[in-house]
Amino acid sequence: MTDAALERLDTPQNRMILTAVGLVMLAALLYYLIRALRRRAGQKRLDQTIIAVSSEYVRNVLVPDGMGAFMHVDYLMLTSRGVLVIDLRDVRGNIFGGDQMTDWTVMNGANRSTFVNPQHAIYDRVAAVRSLAGDLPVEGRVLFTRRGRFPKGLPRWTLMVDSLHTEFPQVDSEAGRGWIDRYRADWQGLVAAVAPSTLRVPRSFLAEVFRA
Repeated sequence: MTDAALERLDTPQNRMILTAVGLVMLAALLYYLIRALRRRAGQKRLDQTIIAVSSEYVRNVLVPDGMGAFMHVDYLMLTSRGVLVIDLRDVRGNIFGGDQMTDWTVMNGANRSTFVNPQHAIYDRVAAVRSLAGDLPVEGRVLFTRRGRFPKGLPRWTLMVDSLHTEFPQVDSEAGRGWIDRYRADWQGLVAAVAPSTLRVPRSFLAEVFRA
């Protein structure tokens, strides 16, 4: 392009257009940066809320199922009641599920979807962990974030994140710490038997997953 052509393009109107485009691009970049920072902060708060009920924990691990395969577990935690196996779910909307239902339904505004009853998977995960946990009691929960609601009540072995501390209180007494020390060898054996998983949680969480 010749200098003359460039001069013809260098008009006040074109400069205003370029400036406007630049400002739009900058605003979009800032918007996505702020969203990413908020999402990371929300994920961190959620993670801290979950692990706060434990004295020790591992996250994102593969547990051998005893038949040559492995199961992904989001959280394994040593709590005041023993080992807690957490299957973390981020589902937005009203959730309708039951112990005998094959699929659970989610209603989010005008959108309707289903997902497989997660109770069966948590049973299998708990069984696999029990086979490795020695004398440690093992429980499992499907833990839902604040984005989901159960209008008809919670099915068995499901729990909302806000109720986690109530059901599994922190170890804050000498007796509780002594109980955990009693089973520390079993816990260490369990941790040694699992492997890191390539999956990561939270899965696709948005900033509103866990607001302060």
